[in-house]
Parts: sequence; structure tokens; C-alpha cells
Amino acid sequence: MENTKTDEYRVKDIEHLKELWSKTYNTEGKPDWSHLLPYYHENIHFRDSIQEINGLKDFKEMVERLTKRSKKLEMNIVNAVQNGNIMFLEWEMTILFKKTRTSVVYGASRVIINDEGKIIDQRDYYDLWGDIFDNIPGFSKAYRRFMRRVFG
Repeated sequence: MENTKTDEYRVKDIEHLKELWSKTYNTEGKPDWSHLLPYYHENIHFRDSIQEINGLKDFKEMVERLTKRSKKLEMNIVNAVQNGNIMFLEWEMTILFKKTRTSVVYGASRVIINDEGKIIDQRDYYDLWGDIFDNIPGFSKAYRRFMRRVFG
């Protein structure tokens, strides 16, 4: 069977996805999604703690905003598992915004691959504010005390 353009951009398995993500978040400056975007379906559904996005155009705009806002972004994939077309990646993202200290955000992503091998759904799970507030001297203890008091 001849390799078509569609076949070229298929997520094959969890190891392939880890390899693709590892190239996105580099140690030489800003992240680059250009090699990864062809693996996303035109109708990608993305959701995280901040936003919900539908469609590749809006997804591209989101990653461009993140690239513009961050001075440095690195991703360490801690664990990765696959169950059929569902893949989970546990990660530690080290991010340096333009006017803050370096922060580590701990999270996980659930990725669903469709029959064409494209990423059709991605849900990122993380505690953005807690992980960022943990890096602010004096504020982190107050924030954690508030969270325990209010949420148990």
C-alpha cells in the first residue's frame, strides 16, 4: 500500500506520541508545535483548566498565545499509558513567563486518537494556580491553608 500524506501524520502509539511531544517543548527556548499540529484533526476538541476550544484554527491560536507569553517552556513526561485509542501522559511542565519566576506545573493529558490516527480530543488536567502560587514566597502557605479549609 502506498504511503499517503494522511498516513504520514498518524499517531501510531504512545511511544510515538511521547516522541512528538518531547520535540515540542525544548530546552533551547520557546516551544514549537509546527511538527505536531499535522497530527491534530481539523475538528479537535481541547479542554483544560482555563479554556475549551473546538477546531484546529482556535487550537493553533492557543498554542501561539502560550508561545508568545512564555520565555521558556519545558516538558518532562513522567508516565505514559495507552488503552486502545486513549492515551494518558503524566507530565511536569516547567514554565517561565516574562515577568515571573520559573514555575513547575504538574499535570496529565488524556488524548483520544480517531480511526485516521489523528488527535480528535485532548483534555489537560492540572492545578495551574496551586502550582504557580507554590512558587510565590509567603503566598503559597496562605493559599494551601485556604484550600484545605474550604475544600477539605
